[in-house]
Amino acid sequence: MSIDFNSLLQGQLSEDLIEQFSQQLGGVEKEKTAKATTAIVSTLTAALARNASKPEGAEALANALDRDHDGSILDNLMGFLGGQAQPEPAQSKALDGMGILKHLLGEKQSSAVSMISQLSGLGGDQTNNLMGMLAPVIMGALGRQKRQQGLDVSGLMSLLTGSVSQQKSQNPMLNMAMKFLDSDGDGSIIDDIGGMGMNILKGFFGK
Repeated sequence: MSIDFNSLLQGQLSEDLIEQFSQQLGGVEKEKTAKATTAIVSTLTAALARNASKPEGAEALANALDRDHDGSILDNLMGFLGGQAQPEPAQSKALDGMGILKHLLGEKQSSAVSMISQLSGLGGDQTNNLMGMLAPVIMGALGRQKRQQGLDVSGLMSLLTGSVSQQKSQNPMLNMAMKFLDSDGDGSIIDDIGGMGMNILKGFFGK
């Protein structure tokens, strides 16, 4: 049975975790944090699938997972994110959210922040910080799946691209993220969002 990685990720995000994110962002509204979290998970899943769609990208991702992301962050997620648990030196890259974002999104990071900020109502800095918190969670979850399922490079490619294919028709945010990542980056991000089904997304987020 194929695994839907995006749904698996969403299942990791408990109410308590969303509450902790909200507090770390300065006590923002939990609803806004939840909306932004959904959008970030979809965007980063789409970025992973896009990067893994070519053999060289999938191989680089597999190597990074084997080296830095074994999934152990998930064993004490609240502790790591809340600062109560101190990471081992070997985990420094696993928890380097901004470094992960740079690799996944590259020059599209600032546009992704703007897009998610507008969709969720969070400020730009808050959105960027939340993305940095979530990136290690997503990589940890992917690394754990790779280990548990014994995935090689081809299996990793199939997991990510298959998950996106399964979800595109059901998850408008994921579909929009794929289009955003494939866009040329020119023009206003507001115009881009408008062209990607903003009304559908409002319904998806319950606005």
